[in-house]
Amino acid sequence: MFRHAKRIICVAAMILMIPLASLGAASPAVAAPGGVFSVFADCPLATFRALGVPPGRALCGLHQVMSGELVIGSMDVPINQTVTIQGGFVPTTPESEIEFFLYPAEGGESLSKTELNVPGGLPGFVDCEEIKGWGFSERLERDKCRAFSFHDGTAAVTATAELAASTEHPAIYNEHLLAQEEGTALIMPIRVHLKNPLLGSDCYIGSESNPIELNLTTGATSPPPPNKSIHGTLGQPETLEEDGEYMLRVTGNSLVGSTFSAPAVEGCGESFSSIIDPIIDSKLKLPSQAGYNTAILIGTAHLASAEAVEAVEKIQAETEAKKQQEEAEAKKKQEETEAKEREERKHRGHRGHRPHWRH
Repeated sequence: MFRHAKRIICVAAMILMIPLASLGAASPAVAAPGGVFSVFADCPLATFRALGVPPGRALCGLHQVMSGELVIGSMDVPINQTVTIQGGFVPTTPESEIEFFLYPAEGGESLSKTELNVPGGLPGFVDCEEIKGWGFSERLERDKCRAFSFHDGTAAVTATAELAASTEHPAIYNEHLLAQEEGTALIMPIRVHLKNPLLGSDCYIGSESNPIELNLTTGATSPPPPNKSIHGTLGQPETLEEDGEYMLRVTGNSLVGSTFSAPAVEGCGESFSSIIDPIIDSKLKLPSQAGYNTAILIGTAHLASAEAVEAVEKIQAETEAKKQQEEAEAKKKQEETEAKEREERKHRGHRGHRPHWRH
C-alpha cells in the first residue's frame, strides 16, 4: 500500500496544477481498446504511464447523461441531448481506495460541450427596454436586442456546461458513496456558457476561480428551503467481459444535487457587459444561493480499472498484429502461387511452339 505513497502524492499534486485549458486538450493515444471497452478510448493511459501511476491504482470512467435538468436561479434547462463526462481517476491520497481526483481525458473532452436550448430564448434573459441611454451605441444595442428577440434564428439561447476544475476546486469522485447511495459521490466544478448573438462569445455563469460546484449524490439531498429533498439512485449495475477483463456498466444511474449556489453572470454583451450583466442577473435571480438551484443527471455510467483497459488494449493490439501478419503471409503465398502458375503457362507455350521452315 505505501510503496507508491510518495509517487502518488507527487502525481496528485501535478494533476491539481493542470490548467483549465488542458481539460479538453487531446494527446495522441497509443491504441484504442475495442468491444465493450471502446468507451474508454479517451482514458489517459499514456499519461498515467508517463507519470508513473500504477495501473492498478487508477480508474477509467465514462458517464453518458441522457436526460434530466439543470436549474440555476430562474433558468431551467432540460437535458435532452447526451452530455458526456469522461477521464481517468487517481486516488486523492496514497491510502485511498474509494476517493479519486478526475484526470483529463485524452483525445476528447472531459465534459462534452453539448449546447442545450434554454426555453424562452433571449426574452427570458434580457428585457430590451432596460437597456437605458440615448447615445448612438445604447440605441443601437437596444434596437439589436429587439431584432434578435423576435427573429427565430437569433432569439435562441443555448447553455453549455464546461468543466472548471482547478487546484482550489478539484473534481472528486467517491466510489463508495456512489454505491451506498449516500453522501456526495461526485464534486464537479463547472461554468455555464450562455450563447446568443446579443450575449457575445464570453457570457458565463461561473468561472475557474468562482465555479458552480455541483455536489452530486445517488442518495437524498438535504437542501435549505425553498428546495425540497430529492433522491438519486445508483441504477442497475452489470459486469461486462472483454478478452478476460471486466468492467462495470450501470444503467439508470441518477446523480442529483440541490445544495449548490451559483454566482452572477460575467462578460455578457461584450463591450456592453456593464449594462447587460445586471439585466440578466435580475432576470435569472443571480447570484443564486443554495436552495434555489437543482441538477438532475440521468444516464449510464461505465467504470474499469486502468489495468484492465491496458490489458485489453495490449491483447487486441497483439491480436491485430497477428491478423496482419497472417494476412501478409497469405498474400505473399498467393502471389507466389500466381507467379508459379504464370511461369508454368509460359513453359507450356514454348513446348507447344513449332518452327515453320521456308522451302
